[in-house]
Amino acid sequence: MTNPLRDKRDKRLPRIAGPSGLVIFGVTGDLARKKLMPAVYDLANRGLLPPGFSLVGFARRDWATQDFGKIVHDAVKQHARTPFREATWRQLAQGFRFVPGDFSDDDAFDRLAETVHELDQQQGTGGNFAYYLSIPPSFFDIVCKQLDRSGLAHPDGPEQWRRVIIEKPFGHDLASARQLNATVESIFPPDAIFRIDHYLGKETVQNILALRFANQLFEPIWNAHYVDHVQITMAEDIGIEGRAGYYDGIGAARDVIQNHLLQLLALVAMEEPVSFNASDLRAEKEKILSAVRLPAELDLYTARGQYADGWAGGQKVKGFLEEDGIPAGSTTETYAAVRLDIDTRRWAGVPFYLRTGKRLGRRVTEVAIVFKRAPHLPFESTATEELGQNALVIRVQPDEGTTIRFGSKVPGTAMEVRDVTMDFGYGGSFTEESPEAYERLILDVLLGDPPLFPRHEEVELSWQILDPIEEFWAKSSGRPEQYSPGGWGPASADEMLAHDGRSWRRP
Repeated sequence: MTNPLRDKRDKRLPRIAGPSGLVIFGVTGDLARKKLMPAVYDLANRGLLPPGFSLVGFARRDWATQDFGKIVHDAVKQHARTPFREATWRQLAQGFRFVPGDFSDDDAFDRLAETVHELDQQQGTGGNFAYYLSIPPSFFDIVCKQLDRSGLAHPDGPEQWRRVIIEKPFGHDLASARQLNATVESIFPPDAIFRIDHYLGKETVQNILALRFANQLFEPIWNAHYVDHVQITMAEDIGIEGRAGYYDGIGAARDVIQNHLLQLLALVAMEEPVSFNASDLRAEKEKILSAVRLPAELDLYTARGQYADGWAGGQKVKGFLEEDGIPAGSTTETYAAVRLDIDTRRWAGVPFYLRTGKRLGRRVTEVAIVFKRAPHLPFESTATEELGQNALVIRVQPDEGTTIRFGSKVPGTAMEVRDVTMDFGYGGSFTEESPEAYERLILDVLLGDPPLFPRHEEVELSWQILDPIEEFWAKSSGRPEQYSPGGWGPASADEMLAHDGRSWRRP
């Protein structure tokens, strides 16, 4: 069998993008300023972009190119991960352009087409451009159609390419996801569509595959014979932070579970791919997502909540219903938890518990593989405390690494045993800092390397899992349960696990 961790390319050689450019729609938004433009600079600073790389911003504001350059400069100085170098900046800034206009403005897209053509002549982009849709999902359809109408979606020659990058959420349910996909695939070929989930660009997420398939230590026990259950958590200690217009009506489940957490579930549960080529990796993830089963009793095995007002981090904070822009009767959840089962031989009988929420005890994303208790415990009478279950915890953020929890003898003459941990941290083991997720993903788009981007089958399977839960909540007469800020969610989430004789981890 092909070793999935061995690629024919020499990994010691950096992957450098060829002649190309990037157009960012919604360039005035937080994502563009805090993540995308700094990521472009960091790639240039590391020598991974071509000399004539171009960055075009498209937004409603009427800026000149010089003003756009200052906006990028300020964003880079504040948010870039690598040191600011004037020489890198001057070279990169030569390819900056800004095009003002609305998404329904034909003239603006015609000016954008002229700008793209001019940059090909002036900067040597090769006519290769990626279009990053850093905009609300409601505008995906019209922007793609404008790219089609103006000719921007179609390369001028067989050696050129045009690609589109679409931020999540990809639709708000299965029907809208299929409709959007039909529109996008009628304009761009499937291999030119990059549905971006920035979590898949994180080193620790990719390390799940290395942990499983590069180590004989873990794979033999990665199954229902040894694993009791799996917990996947994404917790934030902040509220909606002024994003009421986006968040209300979307909610925690659509915002996080449908994409981030189900992708993590797929990577944890999938079978070993034949290779790490995009088609092989995606095929295994799709098999797992198609095998996910919802519990029959959704009232027992789902939970949703809204953070109330109170104290968090030493500060008095508003409740969700008191946030600016949130209607008083909103039933949008800021916390969601669900039990899922996977109908395969490997995972039969092993529940996967997924949870996400805002205003929780701390910011953390982790995957915890919790193992069954030993069948015989001769140390129970001498244990200094109740022994927990062995666990392998993959910390995705912020303290990237892996922890193993196991029982160990306490120094002394008596056979006393208690839980201890063994820890691996990225920061302490590698001298090279992990690249920021958007750096990796933008570079992959420019290279046309798609393994980290879900295709539409994965998106649709994820909505097939979530839609029945959303429909159940919509039909329920109850409102989301209120929970205190700084805690770990509503009581119903604890009751969900208690019903199975389990409890949530406290990261």
